Amino acid sequence: MITSQSHRLASGGLIDRSAPLNFRFDGKTFAGFQGDTLASALIANGVKLVGRSFKYHRPRGILTAGSEEPNALVELRTGARREPNTKATTAELYDGLEAASQNRWPSLRHDVMSVHQLFAPIFVAGFYYKTFMWPAKFWEAVYEPAIRRAAGLGRAAGLADPDHYDKAWAHCDVLIAGAGPAGLAAALAAGRSGARVILCEEDFALGGRLLADGGTIDGVPAAEWISRTLAELASLPDVRIMTRTTLFGVYDGGTYGAIERVNDHLPSPPEHQVRQRLWRIVAKRSIVAAGAIERPVVFAGNDTPGVTMASAMRTYIARYAATPAKRVALFTNNEDGWRTVEAALGAGLQIAAVVDARPDVSATHRALAAKAGFAVLNGFVSGVDGGKDGVRKISISLAGGARAEVEADGLAVSGGWNPAVGLTSYHRGRPKWQDDVSAFVPDSAPPGMVAAGAANGAFGLGACLRQGFSAGAAAAQSAGRGGNPGTPPVADDEAFSLTPLWHVAGKGKAFVDYQHDVTAADIELAQREGFESVEHLKRYTTLGMATDQGKTSNVAGLAIMAALSGKSIPETGTTIYRPPYVPVAIGAFAGHHRDENFHATRLTPSHHWAAEQGAVFVDTGLWKRAQWYPRAGEKDWLETVIREVRAVRGGVGFCDVSTLGKIDVHGPDAGAFLDRVYINTFSNLAVGKARYGLMLREDGIVYDDGTTSRLAEDHYFLTTTTAKAGPVMQHLEFCRQLLFPELDVQLTSVSDQWAQFSVAGPNARELLKQIADESEDLSNEAFPFMGAREVALRGGIRARLFRISFSGEMAFEISVPARYGDALVRNLMLAGKQFGVTPYGTEALGVMRIEKGHVAGPELNGTTTAADLGLGKMMSTRKDFIGRVMAGREALVAPDRQVVVGIKPTDKTRRLRSGAHIIPKAEIPGPDNDQGYVTSVCFSPTLDQWIGLALVERGRERIGEIVHAHDPLRGEDYDVELCNPVFYDPDGGRQRG
Repeated sequence: MITSQSHRLASGGLIDRSAPLNFRFDGKTFAGFQGDTLASALIANGVKLVGRSFKYHRPRGILTAGSEEPNALVELRTGARREPNTKATTAELYDGLEAASQNRWPSLRHDVMSVHQLFAPIFVAGFYYKTFMWPAKFWEAVYEPAIRRAAGLGRAAGLADPDHYDKAWAHCDVLIAGAGPAGLAAALAAGRSGARVILCEEDFALGGRLLADGGTIDGVPAAEWISRTLAELASLPDVRIMTRTTLFGVYDGGTYGAIERVNDHLPSPPEHQVRQRLWRIVAKRSIVAAGAIERPVVFAGNDTPGVTMASAMRTYIARYAATPAKRVALFTNNEDGWRTVEAALGAGLQIAAVVDARPDVSATHRALAAKAGFAVLNGFVSGVDGGKDGVRKISISLAGGARAEVEADGLAVSGGWNPAVGLTSYHRGRPKWQDDVSAFVPDSAPPGMVAAGAANGAFGLGACLRQGFSAGAAAAQSAGRGGNPGTPPVADDEAFSLTPLWHVAGKGKAFVDYQHDVTAADIELAQREGFESVEHLKRYTTLGMATDQGKTSNVAGLAIMAALSGKSIPETGTTIYRPPYVPVAIGAFAGHHRDENFHATRLTPSHHWAAEQGAVFVDTGLWKRAQWYPRAGEKDWLETVIREVRAVRGGVGFCDVSTLGKIDVHGPDAGAFLDRVYINTFSNLAVGKARYGLMLREDGIVYDDGTTSRLAEDHYFLTTTTAKAGPVMQHLEFCRQLLFPELDVQLTSVSDQWAQFSVAGPNARELLKQIADESEDLSNEAFPFMGAREVALRGGIRARLFRISFSGEMAFEISVPARYGDALVRNLMLAGKQFGVTPYGTEALGVMRIEKGHVAGPELNGTTTAADLGLGKMMSTRKDFIGRVMAGREALVAPDRQVVVGIKPTDKTRRLRSGAHIIPKAEIPGPDNDQGYVTSVCFSPTLDQWIGLALVERGRERIGEIVHAHDPLRGEDYDVELCNPVFYDPDGGRQRG
């Protein structure tokens, strides 16, 4: 059954009554209209209770009508799209919207956790630190889990987000935050001047306070002026208006962050559309016209459902035709609050009384009171009697000391206005205090930024228009646009007077921060205990640390602290402002960079062919590499890998190694350059030969390894590991440009230009003969181990062929232009059919390199030296090279360093594990006895047992020693023998062919 809209006015408002909508809140179905927010629709249906507070679980109602809302936080949507902590005041209503209250159990009306109110004397500021001190071990085991279960705001979906998010860049001359009167006037001036303008507005409708307060501009009603202005802005070619978009951060170089809620107003985004988009906007100048936030007054019971901000009440009445109450009382200390009385009377509501803290109320307002028949009381609201069903009675302390009570079902409160200084106070900016409005206003804004209108402390409509227009014209001119801005819009300024009022003493809890349940008493306690600094106050009480970032609470909290400490409010100061200004979904920051799109995916030249063969792929950096090629009937990956290794060792196989970094080094000084970056010499390398090389970091630690081939006197071709392809290129360019600029050498990254395959096994030469031109001599004499040259393939394609081996078998690496990679792999399969050719993946490649004792990433781990890897003799003593001096430091040449050795279990059936610690036999495992760890392991089909490599103290001196492998993560302990790291063909005869 759909509940009738008992608090909806029969006419008026900006809602579309021809578009009725149904929605659900806490399982109950309600009705609303297009143009409603969830908050306005709930109000129209007479719903007052919408949530429970964070700590005490007190009943809470809707306080505001904007993004500053601290109370009305709901879970929106269901299932994978469930989103906690959504502000009902900004959630646009759509048909079928599903919302639920949060932070309550089992229901909103009957919340068991409301018993926390009985423990209020304990749950004061800092009670965590005072209460849960003993016994110490209970904190992690008992106290913290219990506190976390009791607290918290909402429930995350717990499922993968089905929606997509986007990122985008925009550039403009003038960026404007806020499309109220000041923002629209600024956009007019800047747009007419020819500037490229972006106008961001967090609401789905443009106009700001004009939508609720109206007024007359240029002699026409505000609504008509808005329509005319938007039409003119639409006609300007370089003006872009972005609704549902909030500017949330200011960053270096004139860069701003904005979040656009592209499809949050729909149940789910249309197909191929994103839900939200994160904008990085680069602007020459920016104007903050974000308006001001009406502030509450702190008094007992000010959190009772039915207590709302005065401006919010008239917003719901005028814009949404919804009445938060039938009999309204007003508590104000300023002229603006009386506008709510006028709006309520215009809607046919009854005014119970106006409580005005100012000693003098204008004759106009007293005449209005007399005509409407309500009392004007000079004094303060000192308490509210009510509960989960709303306000019932209001207690008033009159100026003369007497007391009064007024019956009402709603209380509108206006304590003045705080300019929205958040954006202007980033970059460690601090606002300044302005006495005439009793508020902080912008002072040291980020470079290129100015504030205008209410955001700058100008609360009159005429002043907002003048400041906005002037700021827009000036911003356009300073951005280099000299067009004619025309004449500014004109409006009268409303009268404004204010008597500062922050806190009314009374019996009961008086809340400063509604969302975190911070009371005036908490601030008094913080002051008594020495936490007077605003930064300490914030952290001790959690004032301003909730999802609203203290938009409605911070200034009141500072004022109370100032009074307690005997200082002025500006002397008390403000906390540091940090983005984001509003909560931003992590998904929006990630954009498309999640799951498979977390980073760019690079495909090898043989990828599609490998996929056709059913290869299992593994992520290797950005690359997708074939890990193994399973065949029907193979029960697991290990069986597949064993087959691949045996096929290579007994016949021939090939592996795509295109992911290796490839760099062309050209120039007369190419050899001299390589001599300086590698530990061994390359200037004496003969043309047509390849050589293994090792490069160090400046601190003497191994950086990367690979082979370098000399293709001509002034042309070298070097390869890097897959992981270091980019970093090595950067390192070499740094060396070329900054360390050795005198050398005539050029570097070109050609990693993507060449498809490269390792063809290994006893029949490797025979297979290559099938695809090489018949004129090519591939014999051992003509093409010996470590040879390198260009060859012709059948069909006229030129290729590079390298006689190098990572597997310990006779092997070649053949390199062709990348566009021929797919054709080459298919031809290798066709030509190799007679030899039983087998493609193998990275897992088999790893097995063979461990069998051969080749070091790789797990050993080149950023802590090892050349000597640790058994490659110390490669370090030339006849030349200088990067890292040479630092590699000789005492600690890097100490005799007890961990060095690479082989390991094998004493029990041949035992499986080895990487990461296991090496402990002397019969010693108790622990840091004092830890002598190294296992870096790489595999099952060796050749030896029919598990083998591995390890870094072990004095390892090479201890070959044959039995030690203990301790694996605390897996709970495994076993004995292993330290052995020569070269398990297979130690004399290298097979790879030399």
